[in-house]
Amino acid sequence: MTPPDDRSSSERNTTENPENAAALERIATRTPSRLGVGRAGPRPRTDALVTFRSDHGTARDAVLTHVSGELIDDLDLVKIRTRVEDKEEYLTRPDLGREISEETIKHLHENCRQNPQVQLIVADGLSSTAVEANVPELLPICMDGLADRELDVGTLIFVEYGRVDVMDAVGEELDADCCVVLIGERPGLATAASLSAYMVYGPKRGTPTSKKSVISNIHADGLPPVEAGAEIADLVAEMCDKERSGLELREDEREFVTE
Repeated sequence: MTPPDDRSSSERNTTENPENAAALERIATRTPSRLGVGRAGPRPRTDALVTFRSDHGTARDAVLTHVSGELIDDLDLVKIRTRVEDKEEYLTRPDLGREISEETIKHLHENCRQNPQVQLIVADGLSSTAVEANVPELLPICMDGLADRELDVGTLIFVEYGRVDVMDAVGEELDADCCVVLIGERPGLATAASLSAYMVYGPKRGTPTSKKSVISNIHADGLPPVEAGAEIADLVAEMCDKERSGLELREDEREFVTE
């Protein structure tokens, strides 16, 4: 993975004689966006163009590469696959990334525990980089947090070519009370390593997004994976206690504040 651009905003902003240099500097310190990179005639400066191409290549690699088998083995994950056959189909058929085949269902029942309170899933999603950069730190913290709350966690699963809603199919088949999927998000030019955790209570195929909770922007320059693991454990414990997730869980909080 390309290291982050750790230059100061003044080093990154190369616009000559800006009309308001102080304002440009103030804005640039608040965003990783490419602001004030300057031009050489009608073209971007060489430094800006090279950095852009490097970040674009890193983003493409995050989408097109696979999570290493070594990492899956090190984390002791049971590997399954959605109905997708390869990367090209994954990118063009999101619907197939949400479902699992009869063969996979059989594999789940033969190799995974039934009826856990919490089913944890790792899925490659649109960034293998995000999985490899964050899950090794996040997962142990999350597991410890759930254990401290005396929540029973099922067999850890890795889903290849997975979309968010594959959690519904897996959770329903294993009859889990709550399901969590740690999934690589679509990479951008600021970072290719952003992970999200989607959570649902009572997973069933076709569960609407409004009934899912999410913690996003998990990466070194966002929400650190160690902190994210603790936050996920807290939120899952709340979901299991109140037996709901998503907007229904937040509505409880609004009603409490109103009263």
